[in-house]
Amino acid sequence: MTLPPDTILMWSAVVTVGLTFFGFAWLFVDAVDEGAGNYATTMGAETSRAFEDVFMFVSPAKIARLGRLAALAAFFTFFIPLFSLSNAISTAVGVALGLIAGIFTFTLPARYVRFLRERRRIKFNDQLVTALGTMSNALRAGFSINQAFESVVETGEKPISQEFSVFLQQLRVGMSFEDALTSLDRRVASDDLTLVCTSIDIARRTGGNLTEIFDRISDTIRARMRIERRVRTLTAQGRMQGMIVSAMPFFLGIAMFVLKPEVMRPFVFSLKGVICIGVVLVLVTVGWLIIRKIVKIEV
Repeated sequence: MTLPPDTILMWSAVVTVGLTFFGFAWLFVDAVDEGAGNYATTMGAETSRAFEDVFMFVSPAKIARLGRLAALAAFFTFFIPLFSLSNAISTAVGVALGLIAGIFTFTLPARYVRFLRERRRIKFNDQLVTALGTMSNALRAGFSINQAFESVVETGEKPISQEFSVFLQQLRVGMSFEDALTSLDRRVASDDLTLVCTSIDIARRTGGNLTEIFDRISDTIRARMRIERRVRTLTAQGRMQGMIVSAMPFFLGIAMFVLKPEVMRPFVFSLKGVICIGVVLVLVTVGWLIIRKIVKIEV
């Protein structure tokens, strides 16, 4: 049986279009996979170096692998319950929520590192006042500045003893005092330590009295910490109100979904409902950012 020329031409066009679409789809998926792999590797290496700054040693490959697995788990957690062949809106919502959850989960290691570094920085600043007193007493007793740092390492607690120990180790392997001091300042990323490092550097160059400088810096840090605690106490109510107001729409939505699912299900899986939820998310995010900006006071 011979097919008509029009039929052969039509099927040839269909096959050509199909092959072209498949080729473009394959190239797109391959490019996305390669880009995601490179990004995961880069992010894993950067996160691993950040973990090392807080004395937690995790290989970049393990961080990248954990990030991928967590992102996939978060995606399917939201996608599978909302997937429906008969409701395209529900499937689209599942894909959108899954992508958002996956991206957020993929960045959790870096967020966790920032949390650890901030907590470590606060603890370091609390210990710095005592360390300055110890160093000042050591200098009065006739010790050198290096021996003053060693006295903090011997009597201090983590993390300040760890950071000062790395500083002394860098001096032992041949790094100059200024470079080791700069490395210490960069690792800790504390404004109080920057003030101390700058004072030590200036005193070494000009011959200033480090004992008096340490005493004055210690008093300044104590005064600033008192002001910071006072500010946090005064803004605690505002922060709590911001969290409650931001979380209230989500709790109400979950409560309504549990109590009246027959009312909420058509709303959530409709186009107007999705638009309303998107608008609520945007408004809640903007409101939270505004409240956070108001109650966050730099001292």
